[in-house]
Amino acid sequence: MQVADLHQLQQWFDRYVASFEDLDPEGLRNIRLKQEHTRQVVACMEALAAGEGLNEADTLLASAVALLHDVGRFPQYRRWRTFRDSESDNHARLSVEVIRSETLLDHLPAEERLLIEEAVRFHNLLELPDQISSPTGRFIRLIRDADKLDIWRVFLEFYQLPESERASAVGLGFPDLPEVTQVCLDALAAGKIVKLDQARVLNDFKLLQISWVYDLNCATTRRLLLEREYLLKLAATLPDTPPIQQAVGRAVASLMARSDQA
Repeated sequence: MQVADLHQLQQWFDRYVASFEDLDPEGLRNIRLKQEHTRQVVACMEALAAGEGLNEADTLLASAVALLHDVGRFPQYRRWRTFRDSESDNHARLSVEVIRSETLLDHLPAEERLLIEEAVRFHNLLELPDQISSPTGRFIRLIRDADKLDIWRVFLEFYQLPESERASAVGLGFPDLPEVTQVCLDALAAGKIVKLDQARVLNDFKLLQISWVYDLNCATTRRLLLEREYLLKLAATLPDTPPIQQAVGRAVASLMARSDQA
């Protein structure tokens, strides 16, 4: 992949998003949010590539993965009016469909095309399959980290907005109630990833996002997460109870310990 190839993909992305401007104002708000998310994930990926010492060729590939990782979100929202995969379709699979239908990578060498498609296809899995090997595995781990870094930003901004100004699809339809579901809290307290299918209220979704600390791959990601204080800011939006604070404290301590070891 050359610099010109990445620029061509960026120009395509802007044109593609513009094709969804016929949606109603609420729909357009959700589309714009995903457009900005993609741009920020590309920026996060560039920071990770620099921090992890990727060469120029791999940085271009990583940036292409970041740019294309969520292109399936746009047709997903148009058809189902949701970003929740369980109520529509796997957005990573949809992204690969868009990549192929738009023949975005056909001019690239086969190995680069396969790497980008596989990184996009597997970026949203709860756990990575054991059979995924390097170098594809490296790019999947990078996009998973870059995606999380910006999702934390997106949701912190979401939580700070009045409900009337929130992009409706961001909260995945979870009710904003002053409670947590015990199974979600137990998972975080045990140092495990909170599962989306067990979340019932918006606070569970926050616990899930905090639990991502146990699924980070890069030292640069952990450093940026500490610098931006996303976990502490997210924790401040949760009920101030000892069980919740203890579970969050364990997650923060784990992050700091791993950062010290890096």
